[in-house]
Amino acid sequence: MKKGDHLFLIDGSGYIFRAYHALPPLTRKSDGLPVGAVSGFCNMLWKLMQDARNTDVGIVPTHFAVIFDYSSKTFRNDLYPEYKANRSAPPEDLIPQFGLIRQATRAFNLPCVEMEGFEADDLIATYCRLACEAGGDTTIISSDKDLMQLVGETVGMYDPMKDRQIGIPEVVEKWGVPPEKMIDLQALTGDSVDNVPGVPGIGPKTAAQLLEQFGDLDGLLARAGEIKQEKRRESIIANADKARISRQLVTLKNDVPVAEGLDDFVLHAPDGPKLIGFLKTMEFTSLTRRVAEATGTEAGDVQAVAVPVERADNAHGPDVGAGTPPVAQNGTGSEPRQVAETETTETPKQGDTPSLLAALRLERAATAKIDTAAYQCIRDIATLKAWVAEAREAGIAAFDVRATSTDPMQAELIGLAMATAPGRAGYIPFAHKSGNGDLLGGGTLENQVPLREALAVLKPLFEDRSVLKIAQNLKYDLVILSRYGIDVAPFDDTMLISYVLDAGTPHGHGMDALADKWLGHKPLQLKDVTGSGKNSVGFDQVDIDRATAHAAEDADVTLRLWRVLKPRLAAKGLVSVYERLERPLVPVLARMEQRGISVDRQILSRLSGELAQGAARLEEEIYLLIGERINIGSPKQLGDILFGRMGLPGGSKTKTGQWSTSAQLLEDLAAEGHELPRKIVDWRQLTKLKSTYTDALPGFVNPDTKRVHTSYALAATTTGRLSSSDPNLQNIPVRTAEGRKIRTAFITDKSLRLVSADYSQIELRVLAHVAEIPQLRQAFADGADIHAITASEMFNVPVEGMPSEVRRRAKAINFGIIYGISAFGLANQLSIPREEASAYIKKYFERFPGIRDYIEETKAYAREHGFVETIFGRRIHYPDIRSSNPSLRAFNERASINARLQGTAADIIRRAMIRMEEALDKAKLSARMLLQVHDELIFETVEAEVEATIPVVRHVMENAAMPAVSMSVPLHVDARAASNWDEAH
Repeated sequence: MKKGDHLFLIDGSGYIFRAYHALPPLTRKSDGLPVGAVSGFCNMLWKLMQDARNTDVGIVPTHFAVIFDYSSKTFRNDLYPEYKANRSAPPEDLIPQFGLIRQATRAFNLPCVEMEGFEADDLIATYCRLACEAGGDTTIISSDKDLMQLVGETVGMYDPMKDRQIGIPEVVEKWGVPPEKMIDLQALTGDSVDNVPGVPGIGPKTAAQLLEQFGDLDGLLARAGEIKQEKRRESIIANADKARISRQLVTLKNDVPVAEGLDDFVLHAPDGPKLIGFLKTMEFTSLTRRVAEATGTEAGDVQAVAVPVERADNAHGPDVGAGTPPVAQNGTGSEPRQVAETETTETPKQGDTPSLLAALRLERAATAKIDTAAYQCIRDIATLKAWVAEAREAGIAAFDVRATSTDPMQAELIGLAMATAPGRAGYIPFAHKSGNGDLLGGGTLENQVPLREALAVLKPLFEDRSVLKIAQNLKYDLVILSRYGIDVAPFDDTMLISYVLDAGTPHGHGMDALADKWLGHKPLQLKDVTGSGKNSVGFDQVDIDRATAHAAEDADVTLRLWRVLKPRLAAKGLVSVYERLERPLVPVLARMEQRGISVDRQILSRLSGELAQGAARLEEEIYLLIGERINIGSPKQLGDILFGRMGLPGGSKTKTGQWSTSAQLLEDLAAEGHELPRKIVDWRQLTKLKSTYTDALPGFVNPDTKRVHTSYALAATTTGRLSSSDPNLQNIPVRTAEGRKIRTAFITDKSLRLVSADYSQIELRVLAHVAEIPQLRQAFADGADIHAITASEMFNVPVEGMPSEVRRRAKAINFGIIYGISAFGLANQLSIPREEASAYIKKYFERFPGIRDYIEETKAYAREHGFVETIFGRRIHYPDIRSSNPSLRAFNERASINARLQGTAADIIRRAMIRMEEALDKAKLSARMLLQVHDELIFETVEAEVEATIPVVRHVMENAAMPAVSMSVPLHVDARAASNWDEAH
């Protein structure tokens, strides 16, 4: 190598996992060998080699090498045995591909470099030094922060996902320090992915500030006593040795005794026949054609070559496992979060596009015009079989079920739409009826595919593990198809991908909103096809051409959305959130919805009568207070009485000019001692319970199963909590006698029992963990009364013999703080003067300064980034947190404070639900999960298995955060069994 030459060094292990996660599962047709990662790797490598001149790098390499990790054990394990100890085994389908990828590298005529005892990063560091000494320049193809310490005048990085150079200015912009200080920064922050300890509580921003102040790590450790912040100072002093060992672990070794020299890396053009032979063996038809065209090789003259499948478990597998993602710092310096192996430490800017993923045909589909006239109506088995074969060839199929009802438990299949490529979509009618014009050949049921025959052809496709199925709001389709004996796998859900990416942003996650935002397209509306109001008809009576246009368009749009949205998961580092928290929950919820729960109609009827009597009594009392009979359900009449005639405080008018009578306003007035608002609130509660539950629930009983089947929504809340509808079982009040009575109507058979398992104070426990509050952590560890401990800390009152009123006040503050309660709100809740409430909050923060720090850090992070993150990496966006409107800004700040806690709690119970069925099956228990209500799970089991079931349920729930996050506060679950829900709770 000489002056003017340029070396490209590819981080091969990083490429492997990007390729693995970028594409749907793919197997070789001839023998079922998994080759998805090999396909992605080859496409990415070919794209880089062909387009080097056209990228932002702007450089044609003269030397080129792909560097791999040899194994998981290196010299760093001798320094620190726990190094990378939390890495798990790679996915089973990836293991046989490690050796194939190395063979692919050699087929491209590129050096394949690895060395026992050293990581790929050490080899890269060594070759960077050698190239510099020879007068050449180096570009590292990666965005890994571990390699940023190498960036300098002759060494740059290139992030192929965003087609972006990373030089000295970009490192400083991202991390706040120049490349030469990245080692010290990483020594302070640590790295949960690699199990580098670092200094607890020190994040990148804090580390950068400290290094700017003290120069380097040695200077910082020597002068740590000068740090003003007590918590920070104590942590650095106590963990100085951890910082030093961390520095040794993150420092890349640039003097590895490498066997290959730079002259071995001279770039040669690919050998067309050799490369094509390998690609044909892998059965990569599309890439084979492109390579043949570029190299001038006649592909038909080249024979496939024998490619043995090598083992890659210990000797040749990269040290990053994908079975259970590790934990990485989230950038706030206060908590870990789970990330996928494809995640980069760089947060992409709005508008970044993954150029290499475009080469993998994951290009944005917005550029292709949608033509509904081009869709095909599939009317016979032969045509359907051809479409199924086409889907298998493509390895992907978007689909959309059409049925007779929005209730999947009672819906009957009408037809099914399928798309195999953008613009390539069709609709299969099963059960369209005559009744609205000239349908299907003169109003007959001819020229349709018989349902039973169609399902016999479709079932193998939907259950084929080598074909990815994609849907929008997949759970509805899963429930229906499951009732017809079809289990769909594997799958993706575009609604959930959007939800993971953009929860909290103004646009919704429905198809119409997503199509408008990402494709610039407005799909045909269902009402435009079926009509609306009195003139509407069922979809099974729609003109078949219109039905085809609408249904096939939905499948086509779904596929196009997947091509746009799926790459963003990797680019934003959110693959793990989707794959660990969202996608696997879909079939779990589908099965829960199918099981349903029994209700006792007689209990509901009796309760309905009691609620009606209670409401009638309150009405008479309200009339007496008002002095006349009015319509209590009329907000206008109530507002005129409360604020017009009576002049109660706090009145404000809505945009329509009427007085507001919101529930919160009436609650505030009731808390201040006003009798009439109190009775109105109570009346509203009783009438709502009657109309929503005791009167309505019998109407939701399925005529076939005799059970109630609620529907869970995964993408309906900002924080990740589930919601339910038809009926809504999430909002039955548990703190009122009437609400508890309604729960007694949820029953089970005499031989069975309902088991309720409920997390105890989970959000407070999460707060104690993330805010690192010693008193709360200790109290939870000891199993003490957390509210009594808080009261003792605040009011200097012994726990023994503590007055109940003192504990009640501490409890109100504990829970209120989570929701950003104000002095006004606390005063109303405790019926005390606002000044006294303000003093309580001030005292609380004095006793627990870590909570105040948590609140301020969370608000600052949200203002800077526009979102907050749970400890598992879920992002919750608050775009209005920078609003110029003080009220709107304050609301978003309060919401962001709670979102990290509530969102983490929601993630934990999701993880428990995903693992629960396997744990029960493994224990050979018959218990079935029926309901999820916020922090509670309800099961049905035979009475004889109750004692065996409860410990299994508790274990899964209490360990749900592991191994991704090691909670510093134990989770606790209360579980009971009874014949009805109320007694079990």
